Amino acid sequence: MTRTVDLNADIGEVLLTEEVIAAKTAELGRRISEDYAGRQLTLVSVLKGSLPFMADLMRQIDLPLRIDLMEVSSYGGTATESSGLVRIIKDLSASIAGEDVLLVEDIIDTGLTLNYLIRYLKGKGPASLRICTLLDKPARRLVEIPVDYRGFEIPDQFVVGYGLDYGERYRNLRFVGVLRPEVYGEPQ
Repeated sequence: MTRTVDLNADIGEVLLTEEVIAAKTAELGRRISEDYAGRQLTLVSVLKGSLPFMADLMRQIDLPLRIDLMEVSSYGGTATESSGLVRIIKDLSASIAGEDVLLVEDIIDTGLTLNYLIRYLKGKGPASLRICTLLDKPARRLVEIPVDYRGFEIPDQFVVGYGLDYGERYRNLRFVGVLRPEVYGEPQ
């Protein structure tokens, strides 16, 4: 039997409201605009989770820019743990050789997937490569990641909303919330 999903009822706590996210995104956009003043920037988003963040962020950046999208898979045994084995499902559609590139992420958790992507993208010869993430969860980090622009550091909790999902659900929530453990099968 399929369980009916009440998106809001499945949230145990709202960590970041829509307003708080919007204010931080505007702040990050200002910083990025200042740091890259007089240059063109290429934003690379990793589908699907970072799409809402990148869409809002790019509207806050006052520079000539272009965007590109990648899709990778790193989830193996369970839907809540990364396997660390990265498979590129959709690669960049254009060359980034000689360009200033900003990799836009929704969340940095263990860092395994992002570590792979950094090495992969550096191999494509960009002039520079920096990282911007909305959420950073350092308690779970397994590899060191050089984060240049960080929205929020969050505790080690399973979060959804604003692009983040569980089972492809909850991405459309306008906030970031903690998913109730009973929803994803962990005992309380």
